[in-house]
Amino acid sequence: MSIWRVKPVSAFEADMKKSQLKRVLGKWSLTAIGVGAIIGGGIFVLTGTGAYYHAGPALAISFIIAGIACVFAALCYSEFASILPVEGSAYAYAYGTIGEIFAWIIGWGLILEYAMGSMTVAVSWSGYFNKLLKLFGVKLPDWLTTDPASYTGEGFSMNLPAFLIVLFVISILIKGTSSAAKANNFIVILKVSAVLFVIIAGAFFINAENWDPFIPAATQIVEKETTHNAYGIAGIISGAAAIFFAYVGFDAVSTQAGEAVNPKKDVPFAIIASLLICTVLYILVSLVLTGMMNYQDFNPLGKYPEAIKAPVAYAFDIAGQGWAGFIITIAATVGLISVLMVMIMGQSRIFLGMSKDGLIPSVFSRINPTSGTPQTNLMILGGFIAVVAAFTPISKLADMTSFGTLFAFTMVCIAVWILRVKQPNLTRTFKVPALPIIAISGILINTYLMINLSVEAQMLSLGWLAIGIVVYFLYGKRNSKLENQE
Repeated sequence: MSIWRVKPVSAFEADMKKSQLKRVLGKWSLTAIGVGAIIGGGIFVLTGTGAYYHAGPALAISFIIAGIACVFAALCYSEFASILPVEGSAYAYAYGTIGEIFAWIIGWGLILEYAMGSMTVAVSWSGYFNKLLKLFGVKLPDWLTTDPASYTGEGFSMNLPAFLIVLFVISILIKGTSSAAKANNFIVILKVSAVLFVIIAGAFFINAENWDPFIPAATQIVEKETTHNAYGIAGIISGAAAIFFAYVGFDAVSTQAGEAVNPKKDVPFAIIASLLICTVLYILVSLVLTGMMNYQDFNPLGKYPEAIKAPVAYAFDIAGQGWAGFIITIAATVGLISVLMVMIMGQSRIFLGMSKDGLIPSVFSRINPTSGTPQTNLMILGGFIAVVAAFTPISKLADMTSFGTLFAFTMVCIAVWILRVKQPNLTRTFKVPALPIIAISGILINTYLMINLSVEAQMLSLGWLAIGIVVYFLYGKRNSKLENQE
């Protein structure tokens, strides 16, 4: 069946030779891209929602579980990156191993992952930006900082800061990958320093009573006619699923393979290094945060309603260390920009790969000869993300991002195993050890976390995938370059 046709490795190699992208990214720039994407929403935003709605102080265990699930996927990504060092990430890997329809579904899932992730980060950035303005005595009106679904007033409302930050990031990205990487490197140094500051300084204000009980008894949280099942073992698992979005960064490294100087060696290194570094930091920050501030105080309807949007900064405020909150707010406001930058850059490269194959319109694969970037692609993508971020609540976006991420990770674990069986003689500069065990573990744990996402997120995400299949048969299949060659 033509929908299961596979793109030959030779075709990928031909694409690499005629690629107009500039290979300017070294080992540490790639690692910084991974760290830049991973450290952001997970530490500065989702720690609050994860602790209150899911795991309580046991959020650290949620991060460990999510990290373990990522390790399995990261190893599989690394083997693929050593074989097919091209833009497109899991989409390209599936196209070269399983078949076009499978690759399309993964690519459509990656669109969900990156687009929703970018929107989530834009909304998160808006929360920290508003807090930063308040520190200087400036308060924007609620109708300019709140999406319509969350706005309690009357008349028009939008999240203007979220809208504008997306446009600002796009203006950086269209100038070129090299300049974007330099900006990202600077921001990564800044926010890693801020995270280390949070861990060290926050340790002096930990109240061990906030960890008792470390795993709260399972209960239900009723909020605006919505019921959340929280805490207990189930809460830890659902917490791992909910904060999984925070780990999308190492996936973004693989989308930049087309611009790496030595992709077959450097991309696997950067994927694994960025994941390990950030997992350790996540665990330590979650322990410090839930030790400084009781998990129940992250209630958006309680006495600290804004703590859910900027939990780390508010934890220091409540501890009477406003000066520390000031430093963290600045670092988070600047730091989240690099997360947004990497996610939009990753999304544009996935579009680029799909467009080269004819599955989406050719406008997405046009490269500006001066900057070496898919400029039109970035502008279209940025406009869409900016509008949705301005009018959509963060909780809906984060869970759908986690679904897209978990789905892609599961598919990569399946695909790398299939390729090892089908083409065992391919040159692999990195090989997953004990592949059957690693692949099966990755498939099971990622699928289990997907099942533990909210039902609403599952339904919306499955609906998105169903739409994707319709689009494939109406447009993608007919315009596929492999279809035309046949």
